[in-house]
Amino acid sequence: MSASKDQHNGQGFVVAIVGATGVVGREFLSLLSERAFPIRALKLLASERSEGQTLTFGDEDLAVETLGDQSFDGVDLAFFSAGSSISQVYVAKALSKGCMVIDNASFFRLHPEVPLIVPEINGHLIRNPSKNILVANPNCSTAQLVLALFPLKQAYGLKRVVVSTYQSTSGAGKKGMEELTKQVSSLFHYQEPVNEIFPHRIAFNLIPQIGAFDKEGFCEEERKIERETRKILGLETLPMAVTTVRVPTFHGHAESLAIEFEKPFESVDELRGLLDKTPGLTVVDEPQEQLYPLLHEIHGYDDVFVGRIRRDPSVASGALLWVCADNLRKGAALNAIQIAETLFGLDTHS
Repeated sequence: MSASKDQHNGQGFVVAIVGATGVVGREFLSLLSERAFPIRALKLLASERSEGQTLTFGDEDLAVETLGDQSFDGVDLAFFSAGSSISQVYVAKALSKGCMVIDNASFFRLHPEVPLIVPEINGHLIRNPSKNILVANPNCSTAQLVLALFPLKQAYGLKRVVVSTYQSTSGAGKKGMEELTKQVSSLFHYQEPVNEIFPHRIAFNLIPQIGAFDKEGFCEEERKIERETRKILGLETLPMAVTTVRVPTFHGHAESLAIEFEKPFESVDELRGLLDKTPGLTVVDEPQEQLYPLLHEIHGYDDVFVGRIRRDPSVASGALLWVCADNLRKGAALNAIQIAETLFGLDTHS
């Protein structure tokens, strides 16, 4: 059966959010309301410890329910944002009930039969889907990276990509943000900070590790970005070098890119124009005025912001870019909702 808005006679969809009490879950609530996504009923699902909590959606206060085997009865669409262990168990249960699933966890992203989607790039892969389709949402840093790379790939071809990321503590969830807060407070009171979420102190520090290391010395986040970028762009052999760094900020991820092209470009202005006309991208690049994307300024915005656009003098044809985005929006909840809008043929963004 094909999914469409007409099937629901304009009454909207029954939607579930798995992991509703987390930072991404709360962003889902905000964005679904903001974008006027057509919802007939909304189910908020989380672990037992969240049972009885209430969250606000629009002008309603909704109770949080405990995730269980019967949670997806009658649900049309489920957003999963509760980690791979939950997705591994409950995505199949949702699909078995005829529910469409958009999963933010990493568990299914590289599965060959599961589309990994950034709608501006490969949304055509999920139009006119079957009723119980599963779609994977990419890693937060991958989403902003590929959106910046895609128009350059189309125009010049990609020969090699080197990226270093600077990722905020919200990428580790509410507990990561709380750990930064507590450590800053401890240091201001001349107390020894305690680290439980991150492998080292994050307050006033940088940690060049996100996830466990493999035998070659690359951490989990670096491998995710590398493999997901190749899948989304359809470049299975694209040479990439990735370094991921956790930084002591609450919101937003930044990336420094060095891109080598297969074909030459005329000027930096040509690159700026190409990037600025790409849907979902905003260029802020006036170096003489010290204008470039800053994390505290792009918080709460949907677009991915690009600046510090320069020619790379070390290669025959290459560019250097600075890319910033709100990791809870385009890096997570926003992209998932845009996937849903694409699945159902909706245009809910005013």
